[in-house]
Amino acid sequence: MVSGLWHGFDAGEVPITSVTEGGHAPTGVSREVVELAEREIGTSITTEAQGWEEIANVHGDAIWQVRKVLRERLVIEIRRRLRESWLQRGATPAELDWTDTAFDPDVLTIGFARRVPSYKRLTLMLRDPDRLRSLLLDPDRPIQLVIAGKSHPADDGGKELVQQIVRFSDEADVRHRIAFLPDYDIGMARYLYGGCDVWLNNPLRPLEACGTSGMKSALNGGLNLSIRDGWWDEMYDGENGWAIPTADGVTDPDRRDDLEATAFYELVEKQVRTRFYDVDSTGVPQRWVSMVRHTLESLGPKVLASRMVRDYVHHLYAPAAAASRELAASSFAAAQDGAQRQARRYAAATREQKRALGKTSPSDVTGTELAGETINANLTEGPGNGASIGGLKVVTENAWFAARPSGTEDVYKIYAESFKGEEHLKQVQAEAKALVDGVIS
Repeated sequence: MVSGLWHGFDAGEVPITSVTEGGHAPTGVSREVVELAEREIGTSITTEAQGWEEIANVHGDAIWQVRKVLRERLVIEIRRRLRESWLQRGATPAELDWTDTAFDPDVLTIGFARRVPSYKRLTLMLRDPDRLRSLLLDPDRPIQLVIAGKSHPADDGGKELVQQIVRFSDEADVRHRIAFLPDYDIGMARYLYGGCDVWLNNPLRPLEACGTSGMKSALNGGLNLSIRDGWWDEMYDGENGWAIPTADGVTDPDRRDDLEATAFYELVEKQVRTRFYDVDSTGVPQRWVSMVRHTLESLGPKVLASRMVRDYVHHLYAPAAAASRELAASSFAAAQDGAQRQARRYAAATREQKRALGKTSPSDVTGTELAGETINANLTEGPGNGASIGGLKVVTENAWFAARPSGTEDVYKIYAESFKGEEHLKQVQAEAKALVDGVIS
């Protein structure tokens, strides 16, 4: 992703890393979950983020009762918001008796709530409306879907996706099982994070940045059902939810959506709802509860904002501070020395020459020495990852240079470094230009 800023460097040489986001537990975790954790494990789990492994010892009945309470609360809130929404759209109170029984506190509840840019594919669930309808209305193992979100005022595509969902959820035969709630905000989100049994996310891979809403659902015992993108690609372990298979490589967008929607339907039909409704003699779905327990135990420590801050401090801020102190102690001698040993220069080139440099093969280099040293390697791909350099890199024992064509000007750029000093660097630069000119002429 940052190769354009570090021309000629292998991936392992680039001093840039990443830190996965995390959720703020005090604003995202329901009171009942916190109380259960503190009662069964102790306050350290909330005050110090320690003791998550002890969740394995919490009785399944206690976990299930909390999940039921949160789902019931969500259903009450959905009914209230449904009624308000229909009234705002012009319905009369006499028409809205059905909202009093919309949604069922004992039915598997799937949530989808987030911004609605096109790549989030809000309407993927509608690729086969009849199949979705059969899932919603199944007499024995139904599902119910609560959807919330906002599109950017200038995003007409996102607005159209919302309109499609609203039109489907307004249909009289399914409106008690699927709802779009307008005015999505943090107040609504708290109900959704706690009350949804499953958190759905089906972005177009690999466009998801992170997807922190799924993290907050997991902190409440929700199970994720998601395309493996963003944080889910990093933390899914096969037991803490479900991964929707992706059709990577399929170039036809409609075909890809069809394939991935079918995978979603298959997972819900054959795995998700089966496990939810598989209850024991006391009415507790023990296998489902085991997944909830594993989700809390395995993801709890990973999806917290405190873990994110710790990663920043340990991997970035502390090393940067130590390096800064070391540089300052030597009056920045290392930086000054590095500036003398590294350089970039430009050399004129026609478009044909730039094109030739971009297609150079290692075998095109006929020289065997650079600045008095034997050439050890001529590279056009990174040895670590096989990614194209987009030019040529030449390496000796004490120096290297990389040459790449400019994308905007009639020049090519030479990046060079010598481990011997400034005079040797000048020699490397001069001979690098001569070597490259010989290759592209």
